[in-house]
Amino acid sequence: MLRSDINRILREAQAFMASFGYILPPFSNWTPGEMQARKDEITNITRSGLGWDITDFGMGDFAKTGLLLFTTRNGCLADLKRGGGMLYAEKAMISRLDQVTPSHTHILKTEDIINRGGGTLVVELFGGRNGSCDRSEGTSVRCDGIEAVLPPGARLRLQPGESVTLSPGDWHAFWAEESDVFVAEVSTVNDDATDNIFEDPRVTRFSGIEEDEQPFRLLVSDYATWLA
Repeated sequence: MLRSDINRILREAQAFMASFGYILPPFSNWTPGEMQARKDEITNITRSGLGWDITDFGMGDFAKTGLLLFTTRNGCLADLKRGGGMLYAEKAMISRLDQVTPSHTHILKTEDIINRGGGTLVVELFGGRNGSCDRSEGTSVRCDGIEAVLPPGARLRLQPGESVTLSPGDWHAFWAEESDVFVAEVSTVNDDATDNIFEDPRVTRFSGIEEDEQPFRLLVSDYATWLA
């Protein structure tokens, strides 16, 4: 992705989230220079992967296949394994109209996907075995606490305020209908580096960046380079 496109998307995202009365934490507005100046005191932010994240999933067309995320809090896998401490994570996301987050599942993470406002969020679901999606298999999920047994390829249409709970092995893709959707995710500890399995082997979690201008804000994927 071009850095100039990322910068534009970030500015649009801030305005979109603010239109729903959602206020991001202060570090969301820090410039790259401010983060560099404070890098020694923000190790919990950088180590936990908190902050901005924009991806086209390596497909080269953000409008068609992509997602914007901001991770507001995240525990650590060591705490999750021992069963104590900060075992949870939270994200704010924007799913644009007809923009697909491609089919994937997680090894460890259980998550609630919540439509916080905007259009309809469509979630397409399949089951699977041994780490692979099986498009002949359905699954069972909870929608706002109510169990739903679904056939393969079922499409839940979540209206603002509605949610679905997804467990490891629930293969899911999602996109917005009618208009862009402000999405929340509440989950167990999040590890984007290793805990995403995509059905399409061409898909990658993070995008490469072509630096055609200076960054407006650093992405989580920038931390290793910019804050070394």
